[in-house]
Amino acid sequence: MSYRFLLSGKWLGWLLIVALLAAVCVVLGNWQMDRRDQARATIAAVETHYDANPVPFTKVPKIFATADDSVEWTPVVLNGKYDDAGQRIVRNRPLNGRPGYEVLIPLRLEDGQAVIINRGWLPIGNNQAGHPDAIPAAPKGEVTVVARVKPGEGAVSRGAPEGQLASIQLDSYAAELDYPIFTGSYGLMAAESPAAAEQPVQIPKPAIDEGPHLSYSMQWYAFGVLLFVGYGYAARQHAHHGRLTEEEEALSGFHQANPAPRAAAAPKRSRKRPTAEEEEDALLDAQGFRTDGSLLSRDD
Repeated sequence: MSYRFLLSGKWLGWLLIVALLAAVCVVLGNWQMDRRDQARATIAAVETHYDANPVPFTKVPKIFATADDSVEWTPVVLNGKYDDAGQRIVRNRPLNGRPGYEVLIPLRLEDGQAVIINRGWLPIGNNQAGHPDAIPAAPKGEVTVVARVKPGEGAVSRGAPEGQLASIQLDSYAAELDYPIFTGSYGLMAAESPAAAEQPVQIPKPAIDEGPHLSYSMQWYAFGVLLFVGYGYAARQHAHHGRLTEEEEALSGFHQANPAPRAAAAPKRSRKRPTAEEEEDALLDAQGFRTDGSLLSRDD
């Protein structure tokens, strides 16, 4: 079979399309692998830091100044006072499939700086749309808080009503306060002493599950390979049909060049008609005369 047709513009165009689609599949596969790596890094950080012994803030005074993934979930012991006036709630924070909010409040330290503390989750309210029914008050006076380090979030395009935030974007939060706060990371509250009479729902420990990213990436890579397999199969079928067409055309040309010999026509039988003399003799014989002209007797 000949595959010279693969050099035609049509088939080169198909090959280019297949290559582009395969490249897209590779990019999507790599993206899933990156997400898997991120999930594995999160799992490693949770397993390493989440249940570790709390570290006094005086030993890690810059831990909230940056968004360092290597120290995420590290428990830190902080001492200070909550600033009720600086409290905000964050919109669109689902928990276990339920919509709600998260409560943020600055904890002002002895040196005048503040760490943003996420005190927990509240469900959406029934009394006023877009607001929780009530926000549990934070303890007054000096408190000791154990909070796990969480990097701040990026800005989002949506807005928020007064007293609320669209995301935990610490730079924007800091712009609303008249004192400095750490803008790299915030603290997810694990415990506080003295504890408030009523507290928001504590945000649970993240699931130790890297998700289906590995299987998804393998599927994308397989799709990329199958595109070339399909191209090869189509080329083989085209070549196979081309060969059959060539054979049929060659066979048709052979029959036209060498037609089958016709059978010899049977010779026509010549029909011999009797002469006039023979007809006359036959008539005389029928009337009882001999051929010599004498009359035949009955005994004859």
